[in-house]
Amino acid sequence: MKKVSGIHTFAMKNYLSSKSLVSSVPNQRVTRCNQAPLNPEGAFVLYWMISSRRLNWSFALQRAVDWCKTLQRPLLILEALRVGYEWANDRIHGFIMQGMAENILSCREKNVLYYPYLEPWSEAGKGLLASLSKNACVVVTDEFPAFFLPKMVSAASNRIQVLMEKVDSNGILPLRAAPRLFVSARSFRRFLQGCLERHLGEMPKSDPLQELSQGGHWKIPQEISRRWPPASIEALERPRLLLRDLPLDHEVPLSPLTGGASEAQKALRRFLQEGLPYYASRRNHPDHTVTSGLSAYLHFGHISSHQVVREVLEEEGWSPGSSAKRPSGSAKGWWGLSPDLEAFLDQLITWRELGFNFCFYKEDYQSYESLPDWAKKTLEEHAGDPRPYLYSQEVLERAGTHDLVWNAAQRQLLKEGRLHNYLRMLWGKKILEWSPNPREALRVMIHLNNKWALDGRDPNSYSNIFWCLGKYDRPWGPGRPIFGTVRYMSSSSASRKLKMREYLARYQA
Repeated sequence: MKKVSGIHTFAMKNYLSSKSLVSSVPNQRVTRCNQAPLNPEGAFVLYWMISSRRLNWSFALQRAVDWCKTLQRPLLILEALRVGYEWANDRIHGFIMQGMAENILSCREKNVLYYPYLEPWSEAGKGLLASLSKNACVVVTDEFPAFFLPKMVSAASNRIQVLMEKVDSNGILPLRAAPRLFVSARSFRRFLQGCLERHLGEMPKSDPLQELSQGGHWKIPQEISRRWPPASIEALERPRLLLRDLPLDHEVPLSPLTGGASEAQKALRRFLQEGLPYYASRRNHPDHTVTSGLSAYLHFGHISSHQVVREVLEEEGWSPGSSAKRPSGSAKGWWGLSPDLEAFLDQLITWRELGFNFCFYKEDYQSYESLPDWAKKTLEEHAGDPRPYLYSQEVLERAGTHDLVWNAAQRQLLKEGRLHNYLRMLWGKKILEWSPNPREALRVMIHLNNKWALDGRDPNSYSNIFWCLGKYDRPWGPGRPIFGTVRYMSSSSASRKLKMREYLARYQA
């Protein structure tokens, strides 16, 4: 992956002339995006919020506040939503809009300038960031290693005439702290166990905005607000009315899940009380609703994994230094916590951040070629095997297969925008079995997931999909038709092992 050259020392010496930035954000999380200078005469510090769409537990927002304190300037937060991205639909847009409505109210309470912008047609928002930045001292934005965001940030940095930084708020491990691409969960877990305690001591602040002393007295120039009118809270709170007039895929309706930071906090409270105590023993059973329900909120940045980890650890009083275990790569025992907490932390940290490691180091993370060599070899050897069933993308999309378990999982995706954690694996394995070849199976998995899932288009989502084709796994012998030595899963086996009678009834046709 191409990364901005390591010019931190040089950059920090040249950011300011007479003043020095007192940064509370770890250096590994901050990357300079361009060679433009700081503008100490600017009217404000601009935070371009693109993935950490929240006002708490955010290193990027914290970095912007650090600049405000150093330069004695107010903060302007720009949260814009474009329409020209792939798979743009009512479900994705509505979820983000609900979070934007909440951000309006929160910024009003904190006397912070907040500029919510909804693009009415593709490319209508072009020029807004550059226009605002002309009056800015510095621009700070989020770093996110997947979907269209890396290219968008790179393109924007070339058009901005002031210093621009991107800040990594993605996970407990900074993206650049991993020295390489990890090819197995065990090796990544062993690496994490050797350094996690240090990074757990570098948590973002829970409320960085409370440190602001400068109020929101700067006014948006009329020539900007006329050309790019900010969205009203009334429109954002009732997204259904506005969505129908936007050039989106209206086939994908709003999810029954509501977006925003307060809904994310409710989901976390519910999980801590009702799900976490039973997580290890019940999480794979679809009839038991003990999974966190946080994936969509994590994807859109409505909640921070740092906060989730902190509150989970507080359940049993864990603090850095509590674990005397040496790094082993084992999913159990290192934390010295109960099986429920250890199982959840392994999902939230090891498996989730393994996906970020994948997308950060692999520019072709979406491609079939990014699979391990052994998986490509065995899948290609069996690409011509007869399939017991062949289903088109259209049939799969409408849950029209012969398999009741798979259909139920797909209907949950269609209705709610999410898949049960365990059934997500089965869902992908069956698409491989029912597609004419593995490359087509991968294409269909990515399309269905990114179109319908609220947590699609995410590094963790891509790593889950590629796991179905052998990534992060090992060969399983003896070989089978279609799968070769890629791990096989069946609906009949899942039905025998898992409690899912209520689940199947809930998502029947």
